[in-house]
Amino acid sequence: MGKIGFVYAGQGSQVVGMGQSFYDNYQIAKDVFDNIDLDIDVKKLCFEGPLEELSLTRNTQPCMVAVAVVATKLLKENGIAPDYVAGLSLGEYSALNAAGVLDDQTAINLVRFRGQAMERAAAGIESKMIAIIGLDRELLNEAGQLVIGGEAEAVTKASELALEKGARRAIPLNTSGPFHTELLASASNELKEKFVSVNFNEMQVPVIFNSSAKELESGVSIAQMLEKQVMSSVYFEDSIRYMLENGVDTIIEIGPGKVLSGFIRKIDKTIKTYQVEDQASLEKTLAGLKGE
Repeated sequence: MGKIGFVYAGQGSQVVGMGQSFYDNYQIAKDVFDNIDLDIDVKKLCFEGPLEELSLTRNTQPCMVAVAVVATKLLKENGIAPDYVAGLSLGEYSALNAAGVLDDQTAINLVRFRGQAMERAAAGIESKMIAIIGLDRELLNEAGQLVIGGEAEAVTKASELALEKGARRAIPLNTSGPFHTELLASASNELKEKFVSVNFNEMQVPVIFNSSAKELESGVSIAQMLEKQVMSSVYFEDSIRYMLENGVDTIIEIGPGKVLSGFIRKIDKTIKTYQVEDQASLEKTLAGLKGE
């Protein structure tokens, strides 16, 4: 087997019931969920919802990271550890947890704060995010998907222009703010102040960062990358290509759904992809990996 990459799902993938089968069947999951010290009941939100509450940015983020922490621990308990990690937006915090940079509670606490900061930044802004599908390769990347965000009127005009230029579809996304745009500058500033008191541990596994699509560069701190990430473009396709260029041939998507796996197969159909979101998919992944 070649190298393994772990990729972590972002906000929007959350579903009621996520993490429950882990909790019901594995002591590791009980230890994580029962020891979360937060001002919300993460376990109840994950297992019971309601979806409207779970989907609030300030709630989604700690819940998604909690499930990712558990799944990562279960894989590692079964001898499956990553050679590289990356995460889509919110998932970058789960990747940093997997790399040993953030301990479990710190990661969960940080994204609770991040979610609240993002909500504050987006308050009162009439915004929109739209996925542009199938624009010509010379105008877009090979996977053929780009997400644009910002003030609603400007995004609408940009999507209309993309369709005029040959894009197949422009799909509005169900988001609560103009994430990964400069309109989130105040959230970036809040995170900068927050990170002063955060202990970032030594990185044990290479993390491919959203805003650069490569590993941490000399002279740049993890805190700086995370401050930038919340208001910068996410180069997820480039991040996957970086993994491939460095010998990764198997990628495990961690978190609800299979959105990232589908996107990865569009980038390169030869990549072996697995997905872990519950007990059944964990067992299927372990069986698949052992059979190689």
